[in-house]
Amino acid sequence: MEETSREAVATAVQRVAGMLQRSDQLDKVEQYRRREARKKASVEARLKAAIQSQLDGVRTGLTQLHCALLDVKDIQSSLADVSNDWRQSINTIENLKDVKDAVVQHSQLASAVENLKNIFSVPEIVAETQQLIEQAELLQAHRKLMELECSRDDLMYEQYRMDSKNTSDMHLISNYFEDVQGLSDELAKQLWMVLQRSMVTVRRDPTMLVSVVRIIEREEKIDRRMVDRKKQSGFIPPGRPKRWKDKMFEVLEGTVSTRIEGTQALTRDVDRMWLVRLLEITRKYVLDDLIIVKNLMVQCFPPHYNTFNRFFSLYHNAVSTRVKELAAEDLEANEIVSLLTWVLNTYKSVEMMGNPELQSECDINQLESLLPQDVVDNLLSNYIKTFTSNITGWLRKALETDKKDWQKETEPEADQDGYYQTTLPAIVFQMFEQNLQVAAQINGDFKEQVLKLCLKQMNSFLIRYREEAVLYKEDHLRNRQLPQCYVQYMIAIINNCQTFKESINSLKRKYSQSSEPTDSNAAIEKTLNEVAKEGCQFLLDEVFLDLEHHLNELLTRKWLTGSHAVDTICVTVEDYFNDFNKIKKPFNQVGLEQSPVVVEREGAERMIKEADQFKFLFSKLAAVSGEDTDRLCGAIAAIAEVFKLTDPTLLFLEVTTLVSKYPDIREEHIQALLAVRGDASREMRQMIIGTLSENKVSYAGVTQPIFKDIPVPTITMTTMTTMTSMATAKLLK
Repeated sequence: MEETSREAVATAVQRVAGMLQRSDQLDKVEQYRRREARKKASVEARLKAAIQSQLDGVRTGLTQLHCALLDVKDIQSSLADVSNDWRQSINTIENLKDVKDAVVQHSQLASAVENLKNIFSVPEIVAETQQLIEQAELLQAHRKLMELECSRDDLMYEQYRMDSKNTSDMHLISNYFEDVQGLSDELAKQLWMVLQRSMVTVRRDPTMLVSVVRIIEREEKIDRRMVDRKKQSGFIPPGRPKRWKDKMFEVLEGTVSTRIEGTQALTRDVDRMWLVRLLEITRKYVLDDLIIVKNLMVQCFPPHYNTFNRFFSLYHNAVSTRVKELAAEDLEANEIVSLLTWVLNTYKSVEMMGNPELQSECDINQLESLLPQDVVDNLLSNYIKTFTSNITGWLRKALETDKKDWQKETEPEADQDGYYQTTLPAIVFQMFEQNLQVAAQINGDFKEQVLKLCLKQMNSFLIRYREEAVLYKEDHLRNRQLPQCYVQYMIAIINNCQTFKESINSLKRKYSQSSEPTDSNAAIEKTLNEVAKEGCQFLLDEVFLDLEHHLNELLTRKWLTGSHAVDTICVTVEDYFNDFNKIKKPFNQVGLEQSPVVVEREGAERMIKEADQFKFLFSKLAAVSGEDTDRLCGAIAAIAEVFKLTDPTLLFLEVTTLVSKYPDIREEHIQALLAVRGDASREMRQMIIGTLSENKVSYAGVTQPIFKDIPVPTITMTTMTTMTSMATAKLLK
């Protein structure tokens, strides 16, 4: 206390010191004193009020505690009196057993009196209810039925309470109300009929469907009440619980299943497209029905039924069951693809379960697959087997059809560029394209698998194609008059090889994700090149068979006396060349490519060797006559060097050397030499001839002209080139 006083004094001293720091503040001492006095009085007043409030609270609390104590004592006394009264009344309660029995009997009689009217009018109510059911007044019929069942159940319950072992009275009541169960069953049949036609009913008369749902909900409540009473008393009326709600969902499930199963109206025997039509009808039915459920039927059922999701699951399960049944059938290849495309793509697309109108109500990603993966794999495996067998047959038939065209007396068709062709490549790759398009609808891996199978079958087909081309040539050689358009169709066969190449590359670009070359690709490329090369050789053979007799006339006495063999050769070659213009690149160069590679080198070596033989022979002869024959033999070797040259870029230099040695050589000779080589481009020939013409050297001083008197037939350069290539091919034989 003293410490508190000291602290108060110290605080007061500090405040006074703060107020009186300046001399002019001394005049305000009286003002400060009055202000502090007012503060002190205010604090004391508040302190007194607070203390008075606390004292009042304490006084009130004590008063309440005193009253509570008195109440507790009164209650204790009352409980003691109740305990004494209870002990004294035990015997009295036991003496009231007869009164209790009388009360039960009174309750039964009261129930009987209450239902007396219904009991006497049971036959009449049964007839009215039956009539209401027949008139489809289901709500009113159910109300009458509930009255009858309530009367029966109450009587039976009271009888059970009075004497649960008295079965005779229970049977008596049951027999009296036996028609009630029949009415219940009849009403149930009407309910199930309405539910079975719910998709139609909800559009024509939705109130009927609502009535059915209301009746079922009423029965569900009665079922629950009866089950609860059974737990208490052990009694439950006959026919309870009815479980009409469960039955309703069973009926709806059966209705959906029947709807899906009933979509098949056609079979394979009647319509080859039966499965496509079946799947399309199923798609349409499912989508239309679910839209009806979303927009109309949901409003007819209570929200807790979760109606749309329930129907969504019912349709999914029904479709899955149906699809599994279809997958177990002996399906053809196109049917397998149709089914898998529908299952894997169409089903969850916007055309069906993923339709925008349904997306707000369901999540298609939560749907299980319609078919297990093992079933899908088995179907794909069966498709590959069937497709392999089918495509082999298709290719065989296509080749047989093309072979028949080879025997026609009319020329084959030409494409927009004028090249001969047959329909075989288009038919083959149309088959491939169709099957790859179908396979692509299933998935990417399956598409790659089908593409590999197509290429594998293509390789086998081309081997047969090559064999048939050889047989075609051999049959023609037996009678060269038939077929009349042999050359044109052989050109078409060659051109087909290029078309096959282009089509294969197109398929690979379009349907393959891999750019890696495969064994099938290499084998196909090799076979096509061989077919084309052999076809070109067959054409060369055909030319030389026609020219053989005329070529044999050259350098003979008949030729010297005026034979027209060269004219005939030129006309024949030019005629063939008009047909050979219809050969596509690069196969139109096959004959020309053979010339520089084989003939020019080997032929040049042979010319040099034989020139040495001539030189030796003429040297011996010149020893007698005294003439110089080295220049003559040297010309043969110089020409051979032109043929022997392997680098065409050096051709100008070699020809210039030849002209410098033999100035009497003419432009016609140079053109003939270049034509025999066959690898000089038109531009190079023009450059060589032009340059030589500008720098022409006079041969007036040449003592021994060689080329002056050697004639060159007047023919076109094109004809000369073709004739030379034909000759080259003959040398290769």
